[in-house]
Amino acid sequence: MAKLLDGLKVLDFTWALSGPFCTMTLADLGARVIKVEVPESGEGFRRLPPFINGQSAYFTSMNRGKQGLTLDLKHPKAIELAKRLAAKVDIFVENFRPGVMPRLGLGYDDLSATNPGLIYLSVSGFGQTGPYANRPAFDVVVQALSGIMSINGQEGGEPTRVGTSIGDIVPGMYGAIGILAALYRRTITGKGCYIDVGMMDGLVAIIENAVMRYWATGENPAPIGSRHPVITPFQPYPTADGYVVIAVVNNELLWRRLCRVLGVPELPDRPEFATNDLRNQHVHALNEALSAQTRGKSTTHWMKALQEADIPCATVNTVADLFKDPQVQARNMLVEIEQPGMGRPVMPGTPIKARGYDDAITRPAPGIGEHTDLILSDLLGMSEEEVSALHVEGVL
Repeated sequence: MAKLLDGLKVLDFTWALSGPFCTMTLADLGARVIKVEVPESGEGFRRLPPFINGQSAYFTSMNRGKQGLTLDLKHPKAIELAKRLAAKVDIFVENFRPGVMPRLGLGYDDLSATNPGLIYLSVSGFGQTGPYANRPAFDVVVQALSGIMSINGQEGGEPTRVGTSIGDIVPGMYGAIGILAALYRRTITGKGCYIDVGMMDGLVAIIENAVMRYWATGENPAPIGSRHPVITPFQPYPTADGYVVIAVVNNELLWRRLCRVLGVPELPDRPEFATNDLRNQHVHALNEALSAQTRGKSTTHWMKALQEADIPCATVNTVADLFKDPQVQARNMLVEIEQPGMGRPVMPGTPIKARGYDDAITRPAPGIGEHTDLILSDLLGMSEEEVSALHVEGVL
């Protein structure tokens, strides 16, 4: 079965997480992604744990489905090869600091001169412009600067990083969205374009109502734990053996139904709990009243009762729980991939399920330069002798 991006070719000069996550997404959707690494040692993130038989599981999970090519960009012949390859692809992705690729002669202006249909994405910490543009950045840096760290964590607690690297993943997603939008525009105009995505920009974009709350009230949002800033109840509550998450979204009938299920039908008639706004104002008193009920019985009991009443609820899954969650299994969201030398590691699947198109992920991450000879032969028509000579010269 075909994949959505079958036939598209991507030249991938990315490393770490933000760029590789973007190009991994394109590979999952069927694009031919050619990952470029330095010869012999490869990308530095190949040396991050955990390791399985000497291979980085971290690297493998972000680079599945790609082909591996090595180029030593300190060598003029490698730069020339990169330019020739860029003339043969649809998409070029890099996530070096601003200015690095243009200095090498591999900027958008250089490459689009010979490939006007090229879509070129740069992902960087702060984008290509502005006073922070040349600062180094990683996930924790942009989580801090974007404001997300200031609203995450327990009430009254210290600034807390979100537990997954959203500072990398979100701009990687926006990069993929930008590429797909540019592909659509190219079908109309025949022209490619340059896309500039900043990691900090990506996180500012997803702060959502915190910005509007500050603008509207003048009050600086602060950490409030797992509850919602404007919807109550909307958080985990303690049970006899764990927690149950309950979400009542501004629906008074649902609020009354919840109180009946919890055995406190009188709560909605108390003036301080009569509306969502009032419940927000008196959230601590409300949570004490609800927790007093939920603590009395098990999570299993409350999940059954709440689900029967059609009240949005959940257990708090651990990562280990995902491996046996029936919904995760039904949606093929944890997949095994045959990775040479590593066995069959399990990693997240793709959440993009397009009817009539294949969403299976079966291709492993490449070895360092694994497909170099194939790519140069296939895309550039180079002979075995020519490629061998480049290996000898240290270009590849």
